[in-house]
This record gives sequence, C-alpha cells and structure tokens, in this order.
Amino acid sequence: QVQLMESGGGLVQTGGSLRLSCAASGRIFSMNAMGWYRQAPGNERELVAVITSGGRLNYADPVKGRFTLSRDNAKNTVYLQMNSLKPEDTAVYYCLLSDRLGSDSYDYWGQGTQVTVTS
Repeated sequence: QVQLMESGGGLVQTGGSLRLSCAASGRIFSMNAMGWYRQAPGNERELVAVITSGGRLNYADPVKGRFTLSRDNAKNTVYLQMNSLKPEDTAVYYCLLSDRLGSDSYDYWGQGTQVTVTS
C-alpha cells in the first residue's frame, strides 16, 4: 500500500556532501515516524536518523553534527543532508516509514541507495 522512492546516493570524496530524498506514496493512515537506516557489508542495519510524527528528531551518535534530517509533511517526504562525509559512512541507505492503523504498526522500506565515500 505504501511505496518509498529514494534518490540522492552516489560516490563522493571524504569531506563531501550528499542529500538523500525519500518520498512516500500510497495509503498512509497515520505516520509514526520516517527516517533513514544504513547497512554496510557484514554489518547489521543501523539507525541513522528518524523524525516522529510530532517532529522529534533522533540521530545516531556517529552522524550527529554532520547529518540533518528534515521533513515535508504535505509531500510525505524526508531529506537527509549529509555533510563532512567519511569513509565509514559508506553503506546502503534505506528509507523507513512507520505507519499505524489502530493499534497495529506497519513498517515500509525503500529499496536502498548506495552511498560511497572514498578515502
């Protein structure tokens, strides 16, 4: 019912910047949260940044001060501005939308976009 369209990944040098976008379409009942996770080869998928329906922002410690998450509620879109990129930021980045219908929660994931930061 919900589809997530991601864009903005790519190859950058250390210290460079990228902006990821994630636009949700389809039937959203009541959004709990929307944000980004990432997964490097051999690692578990980890939280990068998330914003709740109330506007509360949460960032993983490694990206605090470098990444900024913003939201356009009317467009059901979130943006992740990534500055001062480091090689350890290299990963596939996945958009997440957490929806709610009554007492049930539903998570929707994007297909992922590759971010590669060269040394």
